Amino acid sequence: MRPTVIFDFDGTLALGDGPIEAYARGVAEAARVPEIADAGLEALARFAAGESEAIDGYDAVRAAAVALGADDEALSAGYLASRRVLATDDAPISAPAGLADLLARLSEHAELVLVTNSPDIRIDEALEALGATAITRKVCSARKPAGLAAVVEDALATGPVLSVGDIYVNDLEPAAARGAATALVGSTWKKWAAVVTMAAATLPELYARIEAWVAGESTGVATSRGSQE
Repeated sequence: MRPTVIFDFDGTLALGDGPIEAYARGVAEAARVPEIADAGLEALARFAAGESEAIDGYDAVRAAAVALGADDEALSAGYLASRRVLATDDAPISAPAGLADLLARLSEHAELVLVTNSPDIRIDEALEALGATAITRKVCSARKPAGLAAVVEDALATGPVLSVGDIYVNDLEPAAARGAATALVGSTWKKWAAVVTMAAATLPELYARIEAWVAGESTGVATSRGSQE
């Protein structure tokens, strides 16, 4: 019996606008509408400034592209194109400060799982670039939010669960509904702070609380098992 910490990928472990900018360029090329690239970047900037109703940067680019005539086929093609260059100079990413050390410490006491809607394209390379190789299980093309529910339920069968992400409805709400703990990071943290277990603008601000949660739940599991022996 060990606790499980579930991490989202984009916007949580993988920071930076490189992949989203690559998405805008990819959709523009697939749709054969060059203006989409600049419109996507402008929409991304508005989202970053808190001037958009989009749920994340990808959604902001998507809406801008659709307004200029991009269809579902172009959106899908553009996204796949951006994934093929993930963690390269064409779609650079960066890790939150101290991530590798945090994950190494957590892995001593918890199972670490990646759950992402991204297809399994260059995810291993990206995790290596981020220093996140302590994550031993990954679930790609998860179709969150619905797809997160099954992962959480499976993990709860073996111990407590903490789900960490930057989009409440995708990364946390299905976990909270099943009794799991939740940690929200990113630009919307204040909006949902009252309904999650912990929240902050950046992941490093939550390192101490995440470690405390794992330590507490590990102790709780051990104590519970010991009382039954």
